[in-house]
Amino acid sequence: MTSIFTKIINGEIPCHKVAEDAHYFAFLDINPVAKGHTLVIPKKEVDYIFDLDAETLSGLTLFAQKVAKGIAKVVPCKRVGVTVLGLEVPHAHVHLIPLNSEADVDFKKPKLKMESAETAALAREIQSAIGNLQ
Repeated sequence: MTSIFTKIINGEIPCHKVAEDAHYFAFLDINPVAKGHTLVIPKKEVDYIFDLDAETLSGLTLFAQKVAKGIAKVVPCKRVGVTVLGLEVPHAHVHLIPLNSEADVDFKKPKLKMESAETAALAREIQSAIGNLQ
């Protein structure tokens, strides 16, 4: 069965995309724990991140690095943290979360509520920041 992330990649479900290349895709989380919370996924549908082949896993990390640098240019934070949970969607992915403290990575806290226009503007700003890194 096709994962929700594959449907997002294929344009069947809308998202606020921040970056894409031939093999990877990054978009803002719809239930963010922090402003700028971004999901980075391989386009190849593999359930568990450590089942990815070495080339895809290393490519995912390098793509996530570029996205994290773009997030850091737009969202005030001390660092952009990376978290791998992998239980909520059966498609390998990493969470990039702007951090000012360790508490910013608490997935049990209430999620941020952002207006669609604000989220769209944030996605455009991050896209632009990533583009300026190249």
